[in-house]
Amino acid sequence: MQTANQPRKPRLAAIEYIRGISMMGVIGIHIGSQYIMNPSANIHLVALLETFTRFSVPIFFFISAFGLFYNLNIHAPFDFWTFSKRRLKTVLIPYLAWSLLYLIHDGILYGVGFPDPLHLLSILFFGNAKYQLYFMVILLWFYLLMPLWIAIVRRLTIPWLGILLALQIAFDYWSSFSSSFNIYVYGLPDDSVLKPFLMYRLNYWVLHYFFIFLLGGYLSVHSEKFMAFMKKHLHGLTCFFFFTLGGLMAYYYEKIYVDGYTALEAINTAHQLCPWGIFYTIAASLFFFAIFTYQNYPQRLNALLHILGKHSYFAYLAHPLIITYIALWLQNSGRIMTAPVIIGFYWSTLILSILAAIICRKLGEYLPLINKLTIGIYPKK
Repeated sequence: MQTANQPRKPRLAAIEYIRGISMMGVIGIHIGSQYIMNPSANIHLVALLETFTRFSVPIFFFISAFGLFYNLNIHAPFDFWTFSKRRLKTVLIPYLAWSLLYLIHDGILYGVGFPDPLHLLSILFFGNAKYQLYFMVILLWFYLLMPLWIAIVRRLTIPWLGILLALQIAFDYWSSFSSSFNIYVYGLPDDSVLKPFLMYRLNYWVLHYFFIFLLGGYLSVHSEKFMAFMKKHLHGLTCFFFFTLGGLMAYYYEKIYVDGYTALEAINTAHQLCPWGIFYTIAASLFFFAIFTYQNYPQRLNALLHILGKHSYFAYLAHPLIITYIALWLQNSGRIMTAPVIIGFYWSTLILSILAAIICRKLGEYLPLINKLTIGIYPKK
């Protein structure tokens, strides 16, 4: 990746474990989308599925940056070509494979057919083949801009991180809550070329998550100091996590009980890009990293966390298929999305997603193309 390599640092199990936790949170958000269609949905269960889990997507940008910078000598020349080839194999190929799979599957299931070439290009650019795939588009843009991130991280200091955090809060607030901007976007004609680029800005504008990515890179470069900080301030980081969680939850309930919002309107306001959501993401990133690094919990949980982390990539990409068929089964059997049903829905989706990941991973050992296309893993030479 660089011309001057530095000695490899010890493997960090925390990165793998956070991947698993993040994947579980994303499934919770998507199960919550099924539950909230029930007009009498329990608002507290909605909060658990849709608000508590809001760290799930941005925390993955944090650990992605941490992993990218962990064994990178930022002062050596950067081999962008080698870096790009590796990352495109692990993200772009699976992204295209899963996008085509969902387009073909949904085209058959819903009778909409396969999109024409121009529409297909638009779908692939914005990550709209399925609702979870936009994340991979943003990740690809982060990878393509890696020389910029390296240049910034080289110069980052704590005061500059504070300035960038303020800029992040201001930008996300403008993008999410500016009435004039959103009125302008939705007021554009449907045939406007500009409209989809603004409508789907969350799908590819890295500016929505630049701070958490740069924070991960900065802390990775200064990992020894970061480890010492976490060990010394574990109690404080725990308090910070629950304080920000409480703040985000209070914001959600305020929207419902004070402002008269529906549960859907509340979760579309109290999300990861609102100020409370940004601080909650930062707190969750530091808290989970500290907990999984110093492991102040029963050690026997590590085996389960390893399985969740190892298979999180496939489970993240495949779980909408499982959600679709469980939802169809519930619908055809006449079951209403009550709280007990939705809890069973969540655990069934999680377990089946992990089992599918394990099976495909095993099959990929005999037919390597499976792992290449689904999770970007290639046989070791």
